[in-house]
Amino acid sequence: QLALQMKDKKELYISGEESVQQIKMRAVRIQHENQQLLVASETSLEKIVAFVQDLDPDILVIDSIQTIQTELLESAPGSVSQVRETASRVIRMAKDINLPVFLVGHITKEGSLAGPKVLEHMVDTVLTFEGDRHNQYRIVRTSKNRFGSTMEIGIYEMQHNGLREVHNPSEIFLSSGQDQFSGVAIAATMEGMRPLLIETQALVSPMAYGNAQRSATGLDLRRLNMLLAVLEKRCGFKMGMHDVFINITGGLKVEDPALELGLVCAVISSLHDLTIAPSTVFAAEVGLSGEIRPISRLEPRIAEAEKLGFKEIFIAESQKDGLSIVPKEIKVRGVSKLEEVFRQVFGESQ
Repeated sequence: QLALQMKDKKELYISGEESVQQIKMRAVRIQHENQQLLVASETSLEKIVAFVQDLDPDILVIDSIQTIQTELLESAPGSVSQVRETASRVIRMAKDINLPVFLVGHITKEGSLAGPKVLEHMVDTVLTFEGDRHNQYRIVRTSKNRFGSTMEIGIYEMQHNGLREVHNPSEIFLSSGQDQFSGVAIAATMEGMRPLLIETQALVSPMAYGNAQRSATGLDLRRLNMLLAVLEKRCGFKMGMHDVFINITGGLKVEDPALELGLVCAVISSLHDLTIAPSTVFAAEVGLSGEIRPISRLEPRIAEAEKLGFKEIFIAESQKDGLSIVPKEIKVRGVSKLEEVFRQVFGESQ
């Protein structure tokens, strides 16, 4: 889709996995045309170099580097030696003739780039295309960039005719229903430099048998266990007698500690079957002693919550006086301890 849209460049697209007919079927499906895009189905590195010399393209795309092999080595395509040698020769050619090259690569089940680690060291930029078959949203994340920031991401929606840019990502991670449910809290997180408001869901039920169950989707299970221990030790909630299930909506995997305050409020909301006002947002880290700790880049989180119409946001008390912006449509509540948060969110009913 990207190659088809760059109509002012002469591009050579090498496909090592699909035939030319299959590539054309995809191009017809996403409804783009580009007479400057030349496609070849080839896996021999020597023939690819010959194509480049004959056609003199402005951009070269190789999909994928794991399928390309050179006659200088007898090992199979995709082996460590083949990937290292073919990538090295492609990069050397790109530098000699000043040719921009896109290398598409496979990833492992753990989400890392398949093949030797030296492949990441050799290239200038590493972009990871994240998503799963159960969710229509995709994230392009930068893990290495010699020409700019690695803190930027792009969020897209997968449709039948290709990818569509999502201009307001926060709305896709928030439920559009008007009904209020217990165990739901909105947290302000950061994906790269982009603030996102996401919905954290918790289900807490009495332990049925054996040991209490702990499950976390989109969150590190060890962090969940740590927060439950804080609730039991510092706040007196008997979490060891309950099963706890956590879900981060939208298929996101979040590592931002600013999610923690919203998460513990969702847990207590489900534990006592109390709803949290849908106009409330949480953005703070929870310490081991139950204190509310400050987070980084707080101002863009507040601005995002204000833009989406939320009425109040809970932050660490130590950050309230140092804000560089003065929100007009959202009330900023500074808190220092978990008990203070629960008292303001749930009132005396908890």
